[in-house]
Amino acid sequence: MNKTSIRDQFVELYGNGSDGSAPRPDQWERILNRPPDQPITLVNFFKFREVADYGKELNDAPGTVAFDRYALVSVPTMERVGGKFLLIAPFQAALIGADEDWDLIAIGAYPNQRAFLDLYQDAGYRDAFVHRRAACLQQKVLIAAA
Repeated sequence: MNKTSIRDQFVELYGNGSDGSAPRPDQWERILNRPPDQPITLVNFFKFREVADYGKELNDAPGTVAFDRYALVSVPTMERVGGKFLLIAPFQAALIGADEDWDLIAIGAYPNQRAFLDLYQDAGYRDAFVHRRAACLQQKVLIAAA
């Protein structure tokens, strides 16, 4: 499968990212254009909704509960594909630079591109991703060269 078809597959599965809940096509390209054997480290910033947004479904679960539903699947799936979390912690404050308002920071590391792509291709992970979308008011994920 070539890079364009892989990118298109992820866009079909997760959406085009225009709402900020998933990578945009150009952001998928950033991962796909990296050397395949280079480790990938992602720094995730999450701001949770007061009440999870599952769309038309009525739900009064807090955003943190929805995120816990996502984490129950994403953490073991990430580990199964070869990734690991280096840190999961509440956001405290900025030390240098502009102040930002986040609830949680998670730093995840993957040994290579295949491990990262395997996570997003996993059916259980895809099903759990709805909880991440429902939980997050805003999110930011930075790629670091490991």
